[in-house]
Amino acid sequence: MSLGLTPSQTVGPFFSHALPWPEGPYVVPEGTAGAFWLRGRVFDGDGEPVPDALVESWQADPAGRFNHPDDPRGSDFRGFGRCPSDVDGNWAILTVRPGRVPDTAGRLQAPHIDLSIFARGLLDRVVTRVYLPDEAAANAEDPVLSTVDDVRRATLVAEPDGDGFRFDIRLQGERETVFFSV
Repeated sequence: MSLGLTPSQTVGPFFSHALPWPEGPYVVPEGTAGAFWLRGRVFDGDGEPVPDALVESWQADPAGRFNHPDDPRGSDFRGFGRCPSDVDGNWAILTVRPGRVPDTAGRLQAPHIDLSIFARGLLDRVVTRVYLPDEAAANAEDPVLSTVDDVRRATLVAEPDGDGFRFDIRLQGERETVFFSV
């Protein structure tokens, strides 16, 4: 007796009506000093836009503190954003520059924003980091970024873009974004 393949289960598409909320893309209110837009597009392995992905951000405040019980220093900074991609795969989050945070060994990490991406075809979220291009010295000594092969490191560094930065996410294929196992 031969059994067929079990159908795969994915995490979507259900984002456009179930998870977004109006304030999700605004980690900080418009007009906040130092606020900038982090924008990009989500692409699949064929280079096509993903119209129903969900991008979540998590970051420290400008002093490098988290609003989380594991950070004893504390902060009232929300640090969390959520934006669905549109029909062209576009997403955008308004935030501020995060501060440097220590890793588990106490080494300072470069300012970065963690992103989780949920999309159809994925069995689980994928997680990456966004590093800022104008933090060259901090990026060079970052204990996580330094583990990434030089050729692929550029997939983790945003590009200047008008009133903020651009960070396209490629789920597979040529120039695939580096994703981390967490």
